[in-house]
Amino acid sequence: MLHFPTTPNHRRGYVCVLGSYAEALTMTVKRIPVAGETLIGRDYRQEYGGKGSDMAVQASRLGADVSYLGVVGNDAFGQRFRDLMEREYVDTRGLRITSERPTGVGMILKDEQARNVIAVDMGANELFRPEDIDRGFSQINESDVVLAQLEIPLETALYGLKRAKEAGKTTVLNPAPALDLRGQDLSDVDFITPNETESRLCVGLAPDADIDNASVAARLQKQGVKNVIITLGEQGSVCFRENLPALNLPAFSIDEVDSNGAGDSFNAAFCVGLAETANVEYAMTLAAAASSLSCTKWETVPSYHDRRAVDEFLRTHALQA
Repeated sequence: MLHFPTTPNHRRGYVCVLGSYAEALTMTVKRIPVAGETLIGRDYRQEYGGKGSDMAVQASRLGADVSYLGVVGNDAFGQRFRDLMEREYVDTRGLRITSERPTGVGMILKDEQARNVIAVDMGANELFRPEDIDRGFSQINESDVVLAQLEIPLETALYGLKRAKEAGKTTVLNPAPALDLRGQDLSDVDFITPNETESRLCVGLAPDADIDNASVAARLQKQGVKNVIITLGEQGSVCFRENLPALNLPAFSIDEVDSNGAGDSFNAAFCVGLAETANVEYAMTLAAAASSLSCTKWETVPSYHDRRAVDEFLRTHALQA
């Protein structure tokens, strides 16, 4: 059993999220309908969605100062997002509200066998432009770590990380949903954080390509990425570091209820850890603990624990050998 020490003495970190938001409209049906069929559903609910939104909430609950740059529509869903950010103490001075497109939305049908079908319209997220990065640069400049993901235009994500690097910040790219990143200059990315499937898609391979993780990481590093963290689910995570041996971190043993949103929790917590200590092993362990706890509750935002709970988890649990 590998034990990790309790939270070290650290400064309060500041994380800036280049974000996305999509309202999740969910309904349960007896079975997935076929084309042209109408079914009566039940348990309709509206839930908060979007990787950027998830990451901002989790980072704030872990005690970081958090700012959010992004775009939402001038509509009821956009207002719900703004209300959420206010409750979670996230600075939204860098949020643009537009009437050009509605707030992003996802429509989800879940059946009684836990299968689902999902359709997503990213809406206003697709209007997040480099000019929005320039407009909100003061939030980037105040931060320690800048975190981007790919539910926003790739051009905007990479431009935001470039501006952050120019300002001397640590940059993290979570390449999800995964894109083929071949040909992209990734030299402004300090850490890229795909899971195994995403890592292969990022280098132009099939998601189940028979290639080892070290080789995938090497391909990404040839494009300029300094450190590649690949998350491995129940097997933990591994960080392929620039000019250092790979760092393997086992997972925590938990009784999993729902893993939805665990990846967003991992990324947010990793950035909080980096912002506080600049210690990669500590940041990865904090991320493993937060994401593990998120799997003990349903949905995304409702499953994210606060710092007190995560610190207690670290004190009382051990990483699997």
